[in-house]
Amino acid sequence: MDASPLGIPMILWVAGVLAMYMAWGIGANDVANAMGTSVGSGAITIIQAVIIAGIFEFAGAFLVGGHVTDTVRKEVLDLSLISEQQLVYGMLASLASAATLLLVATSYGLPVSTTHSIVGAIIGFGAVAVDFDAVAWSRVMLIVASWVTSPLMGGVIAYLTFQFIRRYILDRDDPFDAAKRHGPIFFFAVTFVVGLVTFFKGLKNLHFDFDLPTALMLSVGLGILGAGLGWIFVHRIKRSSEPGSRYRDAERVFAVLVVLTACAVAFAHGSNDVANAIGPLATVVQVVREGAAGAKAPVEPWMLMLGGVGIVVGLSTMGYRVMETVGRNITELTPSRGFAATFASAVTIVVASRAGIPVSTTHILVGSVLGVGMARGIGALDLRVVGRIFVSWVATLPISAALSVVFYYLFTGLLS
Repeated sequence: MDASPLGIPMILWVAGVLAMYMAWGIGANDVANAMGTSVGSGAITIIQAVIIAGIFEFAGAFLVGGHVTDTVRKEVLDLSLISEQQLVYGMLASLASAATLLLVATSYGLPVSTTHSIVGAIIGFGAVAVDFDAVAWSRVMLIVASWVTSPLMGGVIAYLTFQFIRRYILDRDDPFDAAKRHGPIFFFAVTFVVGLVTFFKGLKNLHFDFDLPTALMLSVGLGILGAGLGWIFVHRIKRSSEPGSRYRDAERVFAVLVVLTACAVAFAHGSNDVANAIGPLATVVQVVREGAAGAKAPVEPWMLMLGGVGIVVGLSTMGYRVMETVGRNITELTPSRGFAATFASAVTIVVASRAGIPVSTTHILVGSVLGVGMARGIGALDLRVVGRIFVSWVATLPISAALSVVFYYLFTGLLS
């Protein structure tokens, strides 16, 4: 492999550029999972969403993003059947094909799964360009099962959360007073979830490693702090004197909550989906440096930095397209409905990230939005938009697999 003038093998430069390209696609397409409901419900503007999501996406990617990188590579491929050269070109092809698919989907405003894209690409080059048996199909089926169960889990949690909000807040004689009473509870829940994913071995890249009991204790403390701050925020909101503001005042309370939960989803999303960009990069770096692919590919801070920066650039340039689809076109969202969807997404993503399962954040968020819509009846959903989204989901894996084979042979010819 030829070296560049800086002494770094050219293939590492290619891998770095493609990883940035993939991270850009993640930011451009999956930003809707973090901020789409906040913008769609009118809680914040698109510019504010880009700034807030940029901060928390980057923090999640850099601080917690090392947990699921092994799953993307090791659990999809049987590395004993693949040579080091095949693995390197396959990882490059996977990044190029998945990122290209995300670029096209984003241009049409379709929220597709970045995890589908990268896993489908790895399956494509592994099964066609190498050998059908090179794909660990049993592991793939477990990941595929999570793509079904995770949106269901998100949908159920969102449905129950909104039903709770409707019963104990919106249907009360004084919804504003009820929202102020229950608001600190929701603040506690959100900050507790964020704390748990951060403290329970979530800071290993900064050399902090807490066991579960300690993480739970710290998370409860953070939750109590969040509840206190939530009480202050909520009680600073004054009742409107305008006529017909009975529900509008209560929704103002949830406008604060939906932004907080959106920050939680952005953090959790960055922690989970950055693996789709830096997992293949870590594999290429390991093979180039050590001459072989080990059981684990070390994830270095500069890789997490690259992935985080790419995500922020992507969401700030084209993220608004998919944000519009998820936040406004599936169902009508208010701050209370947006909160229910984003809270459900945060819980589901956090659990998956801690378990090392590279689930689809897109599927979880859309499932959560559908759960909120179903709480209001099937008529509250735009089934045409939902249908187009489902079709794009089904098409993602085979298209990314086919593109991966093309890019594999392209890179083999150009870089060999």
